[in-house]
Amino acid sequence: MFTQKRLLTGFIITLSIAVIAHLGDHYLELGFPQWILTILRWIPLCFYFLFAVKKKKLTTWIFVSMLAGVEFGYDVPLVAKELNIISQIFIHLVKTIIAPLLFGTLVGGIAGHANLKQVGRMGWKSLVYFEIVSTIALFIGLAAINISGAGLGVAVPESMTHGTLPEVKTQDWRDIILHVFPENIARSISEGQVLQIVVFSILFGIAVAMVKEQYRLPMLRFTDSLTAVMFKFTNIIMLFAPFAVFAAIAYSVGHLGLGVLVNLFELLATLYAALLVFILGVLLPIMLIMKIPILKFAKAVAEPATIAFATTSSESALPMAMENMERFGVPRKIVAFVIPTGYSFNLDGTTLYLAMASIFVANMAGVHLSFETQIIMMLTLMLTSKGVAGVPRASLIILLGTAASFGLPVWPIFIILGIDELMDMARTAINVIGNCLATVVIAKWEGEFG
Repeated sequence: MFTQKRLLTGFIITLSIAVIAHLGDHYLELGFPQWILTILRWIPLCFYFLFAVKKKKLTTWIFVSMLAGVEFGYDVPLVAKELNIISQIFIHLVKTIIAPLLFGTLVGGIAGHANLKQVGRMGWKSLVYFEIVSTIALFIGLAAINISGAGLGVAVPESMTHGTLPEVKTQDWRDIILHVFPENIARSISEGQVLQIVVFSILFGIAVAMVKEQYRLPMLRFTDSLTAVMFKFTNIIMLFAPFAVFAAIAYSVGHLGLGVLVNLFELLATLYAALLVFILGVLLPIMLIMKIPILKFAKAVAEPATIAFATTSSESALPMAMENMERFGVPRKIVAFVIPTGYSFNLDGTTLYLAMASIFVANMAGVHLSFETQIIMMLTLMLTSKGVAGVPRASLIILLGTAASFGLPVWPIFIILGIDELMDMARTAINVIGNCLATVVIAKWEGEFG
């Protein structure tokens, strides 16, 4: 009888054999046929698949889907390139959840307690926290790229310096401010404008809180029912998550190949190392200072962060992040306010990435930026990274704007776009983790957690 322990042991043993065989074939030139190496890679995956069947946990299924996706994308790249539609279906389905879930939770949370002062308190506390943490992330990214020197002295193929960047619309400060407020809620929902939906829901919730009880109670019953249904709806959609994760990873590997990692490993390694420093040097101390149970929190954010990592979409993880934080003990009214707001103002991973990418562009172009210039660039990013967070291709807009403002060429951005999806995985996962932690911090400040 295969127990979980035996299956996990089998996975570790067969994985070790596969690694040894590949290292021996590469360095000692043992000459193993390719089909043998392929079989040796698939055997541990089979063991882990059976382990996932026994474990019956979504996180385990997602992890095995990621491993299988990497292998499938490497072995069958032509087929893997066509699998992106599966992950897109999942993201489309998740997007249908966001607007009704935000509306139900926000309106119910605000009108149900009729404590409008608390909404204001949560607002300024959230913005102060977001600004402090994201600014620290910005300077960690700046320090990391200067220490590693990624991009300096890299021989760039001529073919990579030409091409067409995706068309983006630049925005001035008026556009940024107007973008926060909805002019048509149906349009905001159709375009997935999370911040606009939040603003509408908050105002609607305040209005419900101010009307007579005979009008308020039916609306509260409706929003409570809507929220309960949408959480069940989320559970149904999440059953499809492992297939979406498999397809997304397979597509990325099939489309980019593993070779791209070699050419730009220095930049990738710098980003991942900097994000790790951010977790250990910023998020972990916050948890210790606020006395947040670390292991319990890690368990709560594991699934939404993994989904965000695999699909490179923060939106795909939003419903599960909200549900898991509520289970963790954060009141629904705080979860419903902080997480969606954080999606526009607290993108820690993206902010850190932008600091690195801006200096990387200069390094690739051979342009030396003085320390003073880099500080000014970071101050600029502090403002611009907040303003267009809800805009499609926001990071590209900011990079292009930064390059233009500081007289840098745009061709190095082609290099970044070539591996952007691989970097997007990590920064999106950090965005989700950072926003989940923000809900707990605000709940602690409000005296409504633990």
